[in-house]
Amino acid sequence: MKLGIAKTLAHVSPEEWAQKHRALGLSAVCFPCSHTDDQQTIDRYVQACRVFDLQIAEVGAWKNLLVSDLAERETNFAYCKGRLELAEYIGADCCVNISGAKGEIWDGPYRENYSEKTYEEIILTVQRLIDAVKPRKTFYTLEPMPWMHPFSPEDYLQMIRDIDRDRFAVHMDIVNMINTPEKYLFCREFTDRAFAILGKYIKSCHIKDVVLQPQLTTIIRETALGTGGFDLKHYIDCIDTVSPEMSVVIEHLDGEDDYIRAVEYVKSITGGTERHE
Repeated sequence: MKLGIAKTLAHVSPEEWAQKHRALGLSAVCFPCSHTDDQQTIDRYVQACRVFDLQIAEVGAWKNLLVSDLAERETNFAYCKGRLELAEYIGADCCVNISGAKGEIWDGPYRENYSEKTYEEIILTVQRLIDAVKPRKTFYTLEPMPWMHPFSPEDYLQMIRDIDRDRFAVHMDIVNMINTPEKYLFCREFTDRAFAILGKYIKSCHIKDVVLQPQLTTIIRETALGTGGFDLKHYIDCIDTVSPEMSVVIEHLDGEDDYIRAVEYVKSITGGTERHE
């Protein structure tokens, strides 16, 4: 795997940024530039990645394409189009977003998230976005979420079939699909099922941990790597069976020190940051 972090390390130049990632033993990065940055700046970061042999894991879009206000939705669509164009230009593994939510919180749980109409909106929106950009080097992906499409391996596979675009693929964040005690307690079996169904479509991954708390009714929360009950070693092994060059990004931590500790933990369970078959 190619390990990275969802953190823009403090730096004064693209070269220092890339060197700091390498100094931590990382080999993948989340691209730090905006699609509105000047081309010279973008090119300098791309060149720094080449010099320091860093794989560009993802360009995040992170906008709600299901927001009810149609003017805002079009603004968000234009933003996501710009992010996908950037991912294509720099050759990122993927451009990643979530499908969106039908409420005030852009990633929130709402009944309407599951409606047939919402599903159709997601399909048409992703088709429209991919058709507008026509990527050839990158992929548009949707990060799974506990309470919106795609919320399970089977749901994701159905979306792949319905979207029917060869540049739509899978961003695997398996912890986000751990939304029942059964999936948590049988996480190895769930991981195996997810990779059996989606493995050949996966282009990039997130890695994090989760814990089921022994209070009623059901509380499943994200936690620091190695402090939960998710079998991270088995997850990494499954990733390596898909591709030893897969980018795997640690996310949702606070400061650089937290990320450094997480990197060291991954090293401790894999014997290194990069694993090649």
